[in-house]
Amino acid sequence: MTTPSQVDTLTGPSSRYEERKVLAGTLVGTTIEWYDFFIFAQLTATLLSPLFLAPLNESNPGLAQILSFALIGISFLFRPLGAVVAGHLGDRLGRKAMLVFTLVMMGAATALIGMLPTYAQIGAWAPVLLILLRVVQGFSAGGEWGGAALMAVEHAPLNKRGLFGAYPQIGVPVGMILATGLLYFLNTGMSKEDFAAWGWRLPFLLSIVLIVVGYLIRRAVAESPVFQEMALRKKESKAPLGELVRNHKKPVLYSTLIFIGNNAAGYLLIAFFISYATRILKMPTPQILLATTLASFGWLIFTLVGGWLSDRIGRVKTFVTGYAIIFVWMIPMFALIDTKNIWLYGLALFVLTIGLGLSYGPMSAMYAEMFPANVRYSGISIGYAFGAILGGAFAATIAEFLLQSTGWTGSIGIYIMVLCVISVVGVVLAKETKGNPLGVSGGHH
Repeated sequence: MTTPSQVDTLTGPSSRYEERKVLAGTLVGTTIEWYDFFIFAQLTATLLSPLFLAPLNESNPGLAQILSFALIGISFLFRPLGAVVAGHLGDRLGRKAMLVFTLVMMGAATALIGMLPTYAQIGAWAPVLLILLRVVQGFSAGGEWGGAALMAVEHAPLNKRGLFGAYPQIGVPVGMILATGLLYFLNTGMSKEDFAAWGWRLPFLLSIVLIVVGYLIRRAVAESPVFQEMALRKKESKAPLGELVRNHKKPVLYSTLIFIGNNAAGYLLIAFFISYATRILKMPTPQILLATTLASFGWLIFTLVGGWLSDRIGRVKTFVTGYAIIFVWMIPMFALIDTKNIWLYGLALFVLTIGLGLSYGPMSAMYAEMFPANVRYSGISIGYAFGAILGGAFAATIAEFLLQSTGWTGSIGIYIMVLCVISVVGVVLAKETKGNPLGVSGGHH
């Protein structure tokens, strides 16, 4: 029998203030993390290939666009390494120390991208340095999400784990709103020439301010109760990673599959649509950025709804509902986008965010409930990282390739639909986890 941990009880009003601090701490970090990521992804869609891949951009713009989308993917390849290192240390040293470390690392890499010389200034060194900083970003992102998700879920009352776990998840749409909103104001507030010459650097440099704010909020958050309890019981595993590989292969596999469809569809919204609408459909950039910003509010709302709903009807049903919406909407969505009507474009994106939110909100809680405490950080971080590699890492690259080779946007829709089916299989195999104990000897075996 598992003894319920102190965290598996209903929390009283005395700890409400602490709860709010935890939710703010997990939300702030993921928001900054994803703001940094999105600024890069969105500028990749519009500007980075002429700045960093100049000769190729002149001789073969199509290939340059595919390669610049691949720059988004490169950083994902280093996420598992970040997940392994941060997960290992997080299971040893605590969630909080790793959260602060990954935040500072991500921010430093982002600010440095804002200071990079371009191809015109230093030639081939420009893309090389850009790739190196992307690797650092990927490494820190690999460790960031697991810590934030666990801080939220492990502090949650038993009946609110889904809702609490949705807070680090809404860092994605909030980061997206900040990134796209800022790019919208820069695009409307300065000439195209000024933006291409120096304006694009501002969003990267702004990351420094966000990090200071994030660091101060994160430092004030207490360590997770489950981790404190583990330290008390001296139950820490000598090698969490080794144990994870030996005894918990299935939950790692399922958590990888569960994320693939959501992450790939999300990266269409984050990077591909902006490029497609401005480059191919020749729609005005500011309008597209504004539509994307507004759609991100839908993503935010439905992610919270997804977390809340999973506490009511269970994680599996919520996930399956979200994936069903994405699946059904794919072909109609591209048909609306191809009308070149900005209102229909906005509607297409907004409906997509309903499915995205419902298949993203319950993730923190479900993943945490799939692993026992001593390998939990490593387990969820690695599952998430592999899911991101197979899902979003090269989604924009594959979408661009499919578009160039078939000339039909529906081919991209079919690609995402296949990934949604794979994710639903992962969800169903993982089985319902709602209410699984999170104590030291709890978790899903």
